[in-house]
Amino acid sequence: MEMKNEQRLQLPRQTVWDALNDPEVLQACIPGCESFDKADENAYDATVNAKVGPVKAKFKGRVSLRKLNPPESYTMSFEGQGGQAGFAKGEASVQLDEVDGGTRVGYDVHANVGGKLAQLGSRLVKGAAEKTANEFFENFARYMGAGEEAAGAEAAPEAAAGPSAAAGGQKLWVWVVAAVILLLVIALFSF
Repeated sequence: MEMKNEQRLQLPRQTVWDALNDPEVLQACIPGCESFDKADENAYDATVNAKVGPVKAKFKGRVSLRKLNPPESYTMSFEGQGGQAGFAKGEASVQLDEVDGGTRVGYDVHANVGGKLAQLGSRLVKGAAEKTANEFFENFARYMGAGEEAAGAEAAPEAAAGPSAAAGGQKLWVWVVAAVILLLVIALFSF
């Protein structure tokens, strides 16, 4: 599945970058996140409780960052297992741009899921990933003291499901969120 969207935050880009690379902030903002720990310089291990339709599971996985270009962009790879619920695996490109005194966080996610998650259908999984990503950004804006109205979808999501897979994700929020939400089913991270 593919998912492309953006969020706007009324916070400076460097502040957003720093927070999205802080495991404590991510753990506090990712819905259902039990742990989000730094595994090495550019990798994080996460444990998230997630529910997608009738499937409820604890997902454990790893989010790795590459192509880091602080504070502008990075690429996040993620993979996670949820036992019988299935697995999620994919990659997300994250871009931070300064706009109107704030930051636009754009993300483009390519992911696959298997197991019971894949049997739910791409629409349900995509909907859960988008909902989790939105929750993450609302939590993030509140956590950062930017207010609930500071985070919100600015672009119409563009999504297309492949013939046999579905998912969503991000280290830094979207990802982690969407990645974690499907790896958890996060995952987001944040960037």
